[in-house]
Amino acid sequence: MSLTQQDINNLVKAKHESPHAVLGLNMLGDDRSLTISCFFPAAINVEIIASHTGKIIGKLKKVHSDGLFSLKLRRKNKFKYQLKVTKATSDDKTSYEMIDDPFSFTPILGDLDIYLLNEGTHLKPYSKLGAHVTNHQNVDGVSFAVWAPNASYVAVVGDFNDWDGRCHPMQNIVINNQKSGYWSIFIPQAVVGQYYKFKLKDPNGNILPLKADPYATQSQYRPETASIISAEKVYPWQDQKWLAKREQRNNQDAPISIYEVHLGSWRKDANNHYLNYREIANQLIPYVLEMGFTHIQLMPISEYPFDGSWGYQPVGLFAPTSRFGNEDDFQYFVDQCHNANIGLLIDWVPGHFPSDPHGLAQFDGTHLFEHEDPRQGFHPDWNTLIYNYGRTEVTNFLRASAMHWLDKFHVDGIRVDAVASMLYLDYSRKDGEWIPNKHGGRENLEAIAFLQQFNCELYHQYPGCVSIAEESTSWPGVSKPVHEGGLGFGYKWNMGWMNDSLTYMKRDPIHRCHHHNELSFSLVYAFDENFILPLSHDEVVHGKGSLIAKMPGDAWQQFANLRAYYGFMWAHPGKKLLFMGCEFAQGKEWDHDHQLDWHQLDIHWHSGVQRLIKDLNKIYTNTPALYQQDCSPEGFLWLDHKNAEQSIYSFIRFDKSHENPVVVICNFTPTVHKKFKVGVPIAGKYIELINSDAEVYSGANHLNTIAISSHNTPWQDQPYSIDITVPALSTVMFSLAQVN
Repeated sequence: MSLTQQDINNLVKAKHESPHAVLGLNMLGDDRSLTISCFFPAAINVEIIASHTGKIIGKLKKVHSDGLFSLKLRRKNKFKYQLKVTKATSDDKTSYEMIDDPFSFTPILGDLDIYLLNEGTHLKPYSKLGAHVTNHQNVDGVSFAVWAPNASYVAVVGDFNDWDGRCHPMQNIVINNQKSGYWSIFIPQAVVGQYYKFKLKDPNGNILPLKADPYATQSQYRPETASIISAEKVYPWQDQKWLAKREQRNNQDAPISIYEVHLGSWRKDANNHYLNYREIANQLIPYVLEMGFTHIQLMPISEYPFDGSWGYQPVGLFAPTSRFGNEDDFQYFVDQCHNANIGLLIDWVPGHFPSDPHGLAQFDGTHLFEHEDPRQGFHPDWNTLIYNYGRTEVTNFLRASAMHWLDKFHVDGIRVDAVASMLYLDYSRKDGEWIPNKHGGRENLEAIAFLQQFNCELYHQYPGCVSIAEESTSWPGVSKPVHEGGLGFGYKWNMGWMNDSLTYMKRDPIHRCHHHNELSFSLVYAFDENFILPLSHDEVVHGKGSLIAKMPGDAWQQFANLRAYYGFMWAHPGKKLLFMGCEFAQGKEWDHDHQLDWHQLDIHWHSGVQRLIKDLNKIYTNTPALYQQDCSPEGFLWLDHKNAEQSIYSFIRFDKSHENPVVVICNFTPTVHKKFKVGVPIAGKYIELINSDAEVYSGANHLNTIAISSHNTPWQDQPYSIDITVPALSTVMFSLAQVN
């Protein structure tokens, strides 16, 4: 026997520094003799079989009672072989299986892969790291690879080895006589559907909690946390027509109206259980089509352990959450969205991650993914950890996770959560709780560089896709190109508009005249960025109440206020985003544990709001003046933003030709105005495009039912004017039907 007693002890105790040097077929001992060794705790007998003849070469000796077998061979040259492993069965009989020895295979990771991974420029690290069903050296099996540069021992454990960390220790691949920190093993016995994790020891040999695979594409259903070996198959996509036109659908001059959805609570089955991605596709997509939204945005669906985080504390950045099915089910959902001409955006969370023991926190016993100093590596707001954006391997991992959704799942855009928390070193911190950058400032230079590189890669690698920033401050150039000094996002959420407009709408109409600029101020900066107007989940949780509950007055006034507000939103420059339930004015604030209150649609107030949203979307997507110049000041003109006494705002939206204007009047007091004069730019007949006070929306039905001819009375710096009825608490839009 060429194994030393120290080798035996270290293998049995799972602390051998170079297990691949002694397990499998190796030249060992002073005489450099061929020795084969393996670890099978359940085996009673192990024989070595020559692959080319099928003959037994020898029987391995059990050198330790825990299941370590070894045999010194007389042969001098290495050869291909299999192991015949005999085990006892429950009925006191025996059975055997033929096994290709995992320690007879070369590493899957090559020198170039490791070079690019170390450099942080590997475009698809997810194709190499993680678990992959593959054929290696003409043998089918699963390759496992993981980055853990400071670990003293790494093994893959799972259903294929009874979760015994001694069976499949991984090899720390050596490049130029240096350990790379990338660990690899190929296991022929592993198959699709089996559970697995990584067992690591820190630099001092201490055992860490079992870790889920950072690159896993499928995970166990919570509360279990194992990764799952998934099939390497190509989904039969049917969305080629959509992909060919999605750049046009995501452009600044396109109508974009987004329906934000939390899949766990949009709708549930009769037993209050989650729907599968396929069931969701069959119910959600027809509803979105009926409502006229152009895009769906999903709150985070990367695997996450805690329902109450809504997905914003993810652990598996490459895996669609198992709550709703597997990756194949999610691909079906995306495909069906595209076949219905609906774009799909997903929330992505690179700003922080939870400290769950099976996740990335102290992954190899050190602060590998996160900063060690809590002044840089801990988020006080969410009790989460912050990625180290200065580490190339970490930012490569993060960028790859986003690109993976575009690549494998065909999603059309990435909405980046909590960008402000990434940009500022002092975000939500007091003096002394943060570390300035090298220039002494509060800007996180490494996070800025990461976001810029992320956007450059996204737009270069996946033309037609779009990135969206949730950035709550006035950081300059969020949606400017990187080459112009910006962060490179396609769009930015207009949090200022949301805050100001909701603050205004909460006020009693009698007081609104004293706060008139709260609605008009957004136009001061409306074109500084490519904005999306968001009424998101954040506005209807944590005791904030629903949107309808924010509105003042009795029931009639509350619904009239909300309808007028929605009209103002759809007429205001910027793309639109509305959270689920808000489209029918759900009465209570959102509860992630229960489905929406769909029964409220039996009440005319709620069905009226739903009808309004449907019509607003239809008019918006069919009226270029309302979307073509959302991001250009040439598309907007104030008629009157100073009428504080009546709390009325009037403005014009223009298409690129300026030949089809839409005139908008918003009245935020409960007073009806007859023969209200409004300036218009072109002489002709104007028709009411939409009126939020219409009876079909449960309004009072003060309408402008006939075409209104302009007269040659200049008004509001326009050469012509029209006299209209402006209902109480309403938004009214007029379009030019006939030119004189």
